[in-house]
Amino acid sequence: MWDGSRFAPRIVPGRKALGRTVIGYKGESRAAIYFKETIAMAKRKVRDGLSENDSVIVTEDNEVYYERCAGIDVHSGLFTVCLRIGRRSEIREFGTTTGEIRVLCAWLKDSGCQMTAMESTGSYWKPLYNIFEQEGVPAMVCNAYHIKNVPGRKTDIADARWIARCLREGLLNPSFIPDREQRELRDMTRFLKSQTEERARNINRLQKFLEGANIKLSEHVSDIEGMSATELLDLVIGNPDFTLDDVRQRMHGNMKSTPEQLFASLEGYITPIQRKFFVHVMHIIREQTTQIEETKALVDSVLSDNYKSAIAALDKIPGIGEASALTIVAETGTDMSHFRNQHAFSKWAGVAPGNNESAGKAKKAKTTPGNKTLKSALTQSAKTAARNRSSFFNAQYHRLVSHRGKNRATMAVAHSLAIAIYFVLSGQEFKDLGSDYYNQFNREKKINSHIRQLSKLGVSICVSDDSIERAVEKPPDISVA
Repeated sequence: MWDGSRFAPRIVPGRKALGRTVIGYKGESRAAIYFKETIAMAKRKVRDGLSENDSVIVTEDNEVYYERCAGIDVHSGLFTVCLRIGRRSEIREFGTTTGEIRVLCAWLKDSGCQMTAMESTGSYWKPLYNIFEQEGVPAMVCNAYHIKNVPGRKTDIADARWIARCLREGLLNPSFIPDREQRELRDMTRFLKSQTEERARNINRLQKFLEGANIKLSEHVSDIEGMSATELLDLVIGNPDFTLDDVRQRMHGNMKSTPEQLFASLEGYITPIQRKFFVHVMHIIREQTTQIEETKALVDSVLSDNYKSAIAALDKIPGIGEASALTIVAETGTDMSHFRNQHAFSKWAGVAPGNNESAGKAKKAKTTPGNKTLKSALTQSAKTAARNRSSFFNAQYHRLVSHRGKNRATMAVAHSLAIAIYFVLSGQEFKDLGSDYYNQFNREKKINSHIRQLSKLGVSICVSDDSIERAVEKPPDISVA
């Protein structure tokens, strides 16, 4: 097994692996080392066929080993870099300004560095990765949880050395980092999401303040920020002596409450100070609404045709609206080749079931940690899809909710949505299996079960065997969306 040295590698006999392909510094294949051969023959192949700069080994199980690599410990004001070339290592420290990062890039290029690795520490890795991307320096960002150092040895230099060592031995799995266009779109959609959530929090605060003043408007309107609710709030706050006719003029035609009921619910006790405060809170909410519209317009202006077509395709899936589709596309992108298959995509999204098995026994396992923004969007879409009675997701939800609970059933629907999203973004058209999908399996068993249930309730039904056979042979009607 080659330990990363530029000199003759150590070959460990007795391994069952078929071999390793050695990739040269310029990308060409030079030789193959087979463990079933003798040690002398393997050493001679390496000595005669490889030069001093050959540095990357790709094994048959797709593991990559580097001779020239660098580990970077990222901080807000300091980058500690460990450049490892064979058994030699060199430690340098750089600042976080753009000029110092470019000096770091030049040093790594002159040293022939094949790959750099860094932890995803907050947002401090982003400027470093952006400049590496511009300068053409290969880099991978890794989950800090996966490369924890030994406790009690936590220093900047030790962390950089540990990252470089793990990178050299092929122990690091790179995180999915989208291209710059998608990263910029993702930043805007996440900011839009935070704006919307902050506005919702202020609306909830306003509703609590109104309850404290004994104004029961929320019992008669579904949206406290709707047109009728806004006009009624302006009336209550601005005019203490409002009348029943004033309330009747501001009511919407579809409101179920009568003017008398609404008038009685608006008769609260508001002090002059509270009136000024309520006006101030409503002004903040309106400003936030305007800012949200401006952010939406900015996002729409930077969407390419590829993103727009992907959003339109996802909008056809039950439970996914235009806003959710925008969030999903901004998080995942439109190229699904970054993920091995639909299961890897679901795991990355954080909606796949986890594994917790010991001594041959499967234990309870939570879903895998994943993209929090995407997981939240999928969960919200799953709740909406479960209420669509004509879709497969409704049947799946009700099939699980009785014995697994609401949360697990919702997560199962979110998992199915993630699989559907993967194939839709891969270019396939979505086809809903319909709410009767599960009825086509074990039809005779289900018919007999329902007949027994009716007999237990005191309903006697006489059904012939021919009728049951015809019902079993008749395929169910499956709606297609």
